[in-house]
Amino acid sequence: MIRALTARRIATAAALGGGGLTVLGGLSFGLLVAEAKMARKIIRATPNGSPPVTDGLYGASSPGEPISFVMLGDSIAAGLGVETADETAAALLATGLASIAGRPVHLTNAAVSGSPSSALDEQVTLVLGVRPDIAVIMVGANDVTSRVSPAEAVRHLDGAVRRLRMSGCEVIVCTCPDLGSVKPVMQPLRWIAQRASRQLAAAQTIVVVERGGRTVSMGDLLGAEFAARPSEMFSADRYHPSARGYASAAAAVLPSMAAALGLEPDLEDVEDPQRGKGVLPIYLAAAEAAEEPGTEVAGTRVAGRERGPRGRWATLLRRRGLEPDDSAAAEVTPGMA
Repeated sequence: MIRALTARRIATAAALGGGGLTVLGGLSFGLLVAEAKMARKIIRATPNGSPPVTDGLYGASSPGEPISFVMLGDSIAAGLGVETADETAAALLATGLASIAGRPVHLTNAAVSGSPSSALDEQVTLVLGVRPDIAVIMVGANDVTSRVSPAEAVRHLDGAVRRLRMSGCEVIVCTCPDLGSVKPVMQPLRWIAQRASRQLAAAQTIVVVERGGRTVSMGDLLGAEFAARPSEMFSADRYHPSARGYASAAAAVLPSMAAALGLEPDLEDVEDPQRGKGVLPIYLAAAEAAEEPGTEVAGTRVAGRERGPRGRWATLLRRRGLEPDDSAAAEVTPGMA
């Protein structure tokens, strides 16, 4: 409940232009920043190069008008940590979406490594020219490590989602990953990073759903699988996902993309505990999703109303992952931006 109320107050502060709150005192956050600098040295000491170029047409042999898909955000959205385009989350999502839709997908990836939420405005301006049908945003980690106030970070995200939604684009936001799972960040400060990450993730969910978008919780880049096999799920820098890690993340996000575009039935009143947890006020749904990686949060109606006594209604869903079709990957035509 405390995390839910904190997330709600951050989102309110963002809407009002305030500075927001943080669960961390100045000394604790200063230690986190110092720890983050040490982690960055370890990460940068591992050669990673530039992320692969993923822009292009996927599922080119399929009939019909291409779906315009744009990717925005930071290094994870850009695909840093792997060597080839088809290993990135963006390419896997484009490939999977083309397979589900039976139509080509044109991917424009505007994500830039190191981007905080404030970089989204420029990225949105860049992609609006391609008239996107759907956007996936991965952002938040750099706001935490750069000591950006949660309210400021959320305000920039809110603006980006608002502009995309006004253009008619469906929006999926992958919320801030749990930095407490990153190996270069040592104990006892991992729990500080975890609390800051989850606090931001919950606040992100509130503003995104209020704007008509959906969120998917990245958590510890998706939970037990990453914790149990970090050497397989993270790349050599121990920070960015490996090819297998990106595939796991893409499998969690792809069903939400399909639902947003009407390619998969949307689930309103879910009773199956494997699929959903029903309907909650948005601030409670946001806090719960931040604790459960892979959870989607989307707006819904109760008795025909979007809002109840405690704010916007939202559903929590755990959609079954849809693995991208490997056969479609061969139909990628990169570079056709």
